[in-house]
Amino acid sequence: MFNIRKKTMLTQVLFLLLALPVVSWAGGGATGFIDAGTFALVIEVGLVLGAIFLGWIVKHKMGITIPKLLQAPILYILAYINFRVILQPPIPFSLLAMYMGVCTLVILCYCTITTESWEAFSGPIASMLRDDHTKAKMSRYATFLILPGLIAAQTYNTMLPKFGEPIELRTVHPAPPASINVHKKLVTLQTAENPFRVGDDGEYLKVGDESKYFGGNSWTGDVPRFLQEVREGGVVFFGTAGCFFCHGDNLDGRGPFSFAFNPIPANFADPGTIAQLQETFVFWRVAKGGPDLSREAFPWASAMPPWEKHLTTNEIWKVIVFEYWHTGFFPRTWG
Repeated sequence: MFNIRKKTMLTQVLFLLLALPVVSWAGGGATGFIDAGTFALVIEVGLVLGAIFLGWIVKHKMGITIPKLLQAPILYILAYINFRVILQPPIPFSLLAMYMGVCTLVILCYCTITTESWEAFSGPIASMLRDDHTKAKMSRYATFLILPGLIAAQTYNTMLPKFGEPIELRTVHPAPPASINVHKKLVTLQTAENPFRVGDDGEYLKVGDESKYFGGNSWTGDVPRFLQEVREGGVVFFGTAGCFFCHGDNLDGRGPFSFAFNPIPANFADPGTIAQLQETFVFWRVAKGGPDLSREAFPWASAMPPWEKHLTTNEIWKVIVFEYWHTGFFPRTWG
């Protein structure tokens, strides 16, 4: 009776652990007992426990023994799905390759940890290499001819330069919408102004007049009003939002994460980027990110997230003031 109760309780605990990710997923990534920050971790734990539980059912309840040579690729695929799909935010390819390399070593250790395990893992491979029956011969052909040929063809097709035009014409700076809604407030892009472009008198600072503050130190001495806004925007750029991870310390699009994206982040130090744009255009792009781009911006889109989900409206405007001040450019105006 005790064993039956213990098994029943174990089954209930496993079911609860496996159901937790499903409940969290249905709740949009968070429920009353699991927040969004631990959502990915719960999914990963659920995937591991689910794989173990499924393997236990297949082996001990259904009486099906999965060969060691087949277990290895199954575990490898599950690990890849975990790191590539479930783990959020997405990790760079270099980190994915490192994780998968560690998983490869772990799987090899698992398959060769005992003599019996090693024999079960290497037996089919040895049979494929030395036996002369039809199945072994076909396996050799597939291993040494067909598979390498398919890999070579895929590699050639991937690396072959494409000279055709994109399916749709792309504009570097697509036309912005007439207005956008940010934090439940309508912003008309054609008439809006940066509220933190202010001079020492507290009045709106006309574009071009901020040149007297270029090269100034916003951290020491009697800091003018405009440089105070620049300083707070720099705090957002380097601290709150961590924009420098992608756009770089010098705003040249060469941050430590930049080459993990395609296309790489914009180079603000280039006169062809923000120097050609109005501040309201930059506000739209920062607030809405890549998901809000129109079709004319494709097939090369933007990897930038919609920062309105992480920053206040004031923080977005201040970081724009900082970006223009740091690069020494003026925003474009129609006047």
